[in-house]
Amino acid sequence: MKRALLTYTFVAALGGLLFGFDTAVINGAMPFFTEYFGLDKTGQGWAVSSALIGCILGALFVGKPGDIFGRRYMLRVLAILFFATALGTGLAMDFTVFVIFRFIGGLAIGGASVLSPLYISEIAPAKYRGRLAATFQLAIVLGILVAFFSDYLLLESGVDNWRWMFIAGSLPALIFFILLFFVRRSPRWLVKTGRIDEARETIIAVNPDGDAEGILKEIRESINTEVMSKSIYLFRKPYLKLVLIGIAVGMFNQFTGINIIMYYATDIFRSAGFTTGSAIGQTVIIGMTNLIFTLVAMTIIDRVGRKNLLLTGSIGMTIFLTVFAVAFLSGHTGGFLLLVLLIGFIGFFAASQGAVIWVLLSEMFPNNIRARGSAIGSFSHWFFNALLSFLYPIVAGVIGVGYVFIFYAVATFLSFFYFRRYLVETKGKSLEELEKDMLG
Repeated sequence: MKRALLTYTFVAALGGLLFGFDTAVINGAMPFFTEYFGLDKTGQGWAVSSALIGCILGALFVGKPGDIFGRRYMLRVLAILFFATALGTGLAMDFTVFVIFRFIGGLAIGGASVLSPLYISEIAPAKYRGRLAATFQLAIVLGILVAFFSDYLLLESGVDNWRWMFIAGSLPALIFFILLFFVRRSPRWLVKTGRIDEARETIIAVNPDGDAEGILKEIRESINTEVMSKSIYLFRKPYLKLVLIGIAVGMFNQFTGINIIMYYATDIFRSAGFTTGSAIGQTVIIGMTNLIFTLVAMTIIDRVGRKNLLLTGSIGMTIFLTVFAVAFLSGHTGGFLLLVLLIGFIGFFAASQGAVIWVLLSEMFPNNIRARGSAIGSFSHWFFNALLSFLYPIVAGVIGVGYVFIFYAVATFLSFFYFRRYLVETKGKSLEELEKDMLG
């Protein structure tokens, strides 16, 4: 792969690193800002879900500006929002200000979840697209690991330790913003806006051995300016089927319970009898597992395929979620059993849904609706994320952690049958070839 392709992928993937950091940093900070602001369970749920409401809106509404102004320009806007939320939450003196900046951070996360993998998929040659788009997920898990590790390192930094945990995210946000001035625009966006010569230059830069003129011809033939300009076409044939699949992919991703673990692992371990320090330390191990198995998925995704990874992961996650739930229900939560079970679950998640979801959402939609279609799939992800994250501390407090994870186990098992029935394998095909397969 050429240096330009790797460089552009790396820079776009930094949006994923900030996504992961801002998503997970609240985990270690929660016991401390909860005490500082005097929050009850509902307030705790609101502290998490306020950002997720921003994620919903950011994901839902970034598609249109991404089409008008371009992926690169909007990523710069998101970098500014990431910087603002890092400082704003860290310096907040009351809970209302804290929630406002969490919401702003959510806008940035939701927007990045659409545009970063979308940009990568649009510049990547077909044979590399899976692993390069999966770089976004790798960056997410790196961001999660960095958040867990920085939370752990800042644990003893004084009464304001939670402030520094949030402020730490400002540096990568600034770096992301600066580096975005050194990448090219998406060639498919350039073609859609009539900048053919610039699109040709970008295609040659990232894929010098490819047929640039042939690629340009395919892109131009796939574009329908009327469909691009009217969102109503998303909900008509032949696009409606793809939109519904995108919504289901986002929903089932959250019904694994993955983000409950990412947000509430510290509280889950504490409820099982661990100290705060020990609980945060174990989240670092979870983060390392997430990273290792994401790397495994990246090496095989273009050979094994997206669909096979999803099917295997669904079965593996169901097993570990079920045993985890039974452990809580039976009271066998001592020692390192919970950690081992979560490591098993995270391993299967990272090697399947974790690596596949953003790849799939960024490549399954045709050129005419790609940004808006990806936005709807990402909206589904964040909507169910917000709903489940807000309800978790309330529901778990009433019926117990075990029954909550029984629900996740059943939902994950059902996802196996949905993926097997409705998903089309996308590996090894250009975005324009996929368009013909999925709409034909």
